[in-house]
Amino acid sequence: MSPFTHFFTGWVFANCFDLGRKDRALVTLACVVPDVDGLGIIPEIFTRNSAHPLLWFSLYHHSLHNLAFALVIAAIAFALAAQKWKTGLLALLSFHIHLFEDVLGSRGPEGYQWPIPYLAPFSSSLQLVWRGQWGLNAWPNIVITIVLLLITLWLAWRRGFSPLEMVSAKADSGLVAALRRRYPSNLKNLEG
Repeated sequence: MSPFTHFFTGWVFANCFDLGRKDRALVTLACVVPDVDGLGIIPEIFTRNSAHPLLWFSLYHHSLHNLAFALVIAAIAFALAAQKWKTGLLALLSFHIHLFEDVLGSRGPEGYQWPIPYLAPFSSSLQLVWRGQWGLNAWPNIVITIVLLLITLWLAWRRGFSPLEMVSAKADSGLVAALRRRYPSNLKNLEG
């Protein structure tokens, strides 16, 4: 699935729990961070017609989709969080939700199913893959992303904060205010 889908998944998941701003961000980012290895596509695109192309995306994408990296991310979340154990465990689960989403819907346009090397770099014996995996640009991914975006906007309207709180308090409050102006309701009845 796309990094946007993973981001909205992480945000919605983080909002299922009573977490502060920083801890929500850590759980959200744990659902996106496995795709940091996808940044290899940039040098690959720029060097594809050169004498020595850098195949960093082709060779290494999904190389961080494993239990070892999940534990590193959970430990980092634990170290940075206010609610250490809760956030660390939720970050570990959020990371695994990313893996689950990739097993469901990350098949390439040529039909290649990206296997998840779950025990790498220690063993290649467990490759997570699902025969029914749909394509990255298939309609289920589009529908899931739209539904997650709508839930994210509803949560922002309902709770008074959005994912923008991770980068700008002003943008966050502006978005929430705009949503509440556009869709007014008696919020006191909802909070009670």
